[in-house]
Amino acid sequence: MSFSKRCVDVCLSLVLGAILVLPGILIAFAILLLDGRPVFFHSERMKTHDQGFTLWKFRTMREGTADNSVTAGYKSNRVTRLGSVLRRTRLDEIPQIFNILRGDMSFVGPRPPLRRFVNMRPELYKDVLRARPGVTGFATLFFHETEERLLRQCRTSRQADAVYIHQCIPAKARLDLFWAENGSIWRDMVLLWMTFAHVGGLGPGKQMLTKSTRAIRTW
Repeated sequence: MSFSKRCVDVCLSLVLGAILVLPGILIAFAILLLDGRPVFFHSERMKTHDQGFTLWKFRTMREGTADNSVTAGYKSNRVTRLGSVLRRTRLDEIPQIFNILRGDMSFVGPRPPLRRFVNMRPELYKDVLRARPGVTGFATLFFHETEERLLRQCRTSRQADAVYIHQCIPAKARLDLFWAENGSIWRDMVLLWMTFAHVGGLGPGKQMLTKSTRAIRTW
């Protein structure tokens, strides 16, 4: 990670941390009131192809749900009512500001994978995870809806793993590597703006995502 990108991450984390501290406290109380303890969910993710870290989120699934696979159709009944709102708005990821300040993640980069998937596709992740993993990124924006559609149809963990390993991982890796080769600070800012606009339902962000093919070609 470049010094300038790290400086942007730290400065933006401090600003967003100050802005989101109150919403974060309210979300924590809402989870505690509606769903009980624990408020936070933590899981090992990979920072590089051989180095893990603990990723933090607000809990969105019922307690005791194992985190050994991707979220797919067969897990839909395990997501809490509040959790579905947090996932849709991505407010469950507010605690990852802590991960960014620690240097585990960046705001923009490939999504940090589970160790078991890295072990299954080491040839891809060795290249993808040369970049610091991020909260959002090129693949997150332009493949997320396709990934959700593919995984929504899966009714078993084995089926979800097969779809994710053979269809989702290679497609996301191509997009992440494209970003790594062509990215810059200002392009990261564009991706962040597109993420906020899309999550917030703002017209410009949604229009840009519907024209993803043109955006990729002109990147």
